[in-house]
Amino acid sequence: MKLPAPLHVVNEGLAFLLELAALAVLAWWGWEAAENAALRLLLAVAAPALAAVVWGLFAAPKARYRVPLAGVLLVKALVFGAAALALLGLERPVWAVVFAAVALVNTALATVDRRAAMHRGA
Repeated sequence: MKLPAPLHVVNEGLAFLLELAALAVLAWWGWEAAENAALRLLLAVAAPALAAVVWGLFAAPKARYRVPLAGVLLVKALVFGAAALALLGLERPVWAVVFAAVALVNTALATVDRRAAMHRGA
């Protein structure tokens, strides 16, 4: 099923916003996860940086390493899952569920759309 062009654009924009939100949540979690200022800063920088590097290497549209779709989906599940777990750790369970659900639907729609485009040769 190929998404109509307007829905495709909206879904791609949402995907980008989810990626940014995941990085922001991981930074927020890192800041709140420790009491020591140096460790807080380290976690607030390292958690989103690690997620961004892994995403850029394997899941980004222009990823350095091309992996099968299953690998891309695994990276997305790890990053979005980590963000949802971080929201749970921040005592935001409703946000965690909403974030995970929106990320899941967005990723599913994008995957179906890309597969349809590949089969049509687009």
